[in-house]
Amino acid sequence: MADYRFPNNFHLITFHKDYLELESDDVVLPCQVYPEASAVTMTIRWFKYEECIYLYKNGQVRESSGYEGRVSLITQELEKGNVSLRIKNMKESDEGVYICQVVYGAQKEEAAVGLGTRGEKPGTCYIRPVPASAYLHRETQEKKLRREESATQIG
Repeated sequence: MADYRFPNNFHLITFHKDYLELESDDVVLPCQVYPEASAVTMTIRWFKYEECIYLYKNGQVRESSGYEGRVSLITQELEKGNVSLRIKNMKESDEGVYICQVVYGAQKEEAAVGLGTRGEKPGTCYIRPVPASAYLHRETQEKKLRREESATQIG
């Protein structure tokens, strides 16, 4: 029987809610390691376009300027492979495409999630998966390099 706690091969999955009615100003951008495996020892990066806004590595966290105290992982869920990003006090400027990047050993996987703040009525937003082939594979090499450089400069 395979041990999925430390996979040799994994990928990331996202799911969406077309419209999400907010009870507070907080939203969670979904991302999950599949097959389910502990993400505690993995490096987890969240980007908004090319800017690294959140970095989790070796149990240490760094947040980008403007996101301090507003972004976090659900740490009690890391053991289950949940690498979703919580954004507190969401505002219109948070709208955009977010990229979750997980690194474990030599493997690096990415998934993209779109966040829209203009729901059908006040107090709603929408979260949608952005197909990697449609967004990440269209990215220029220059944008990918800027994203990687951003991850080294966070904090």
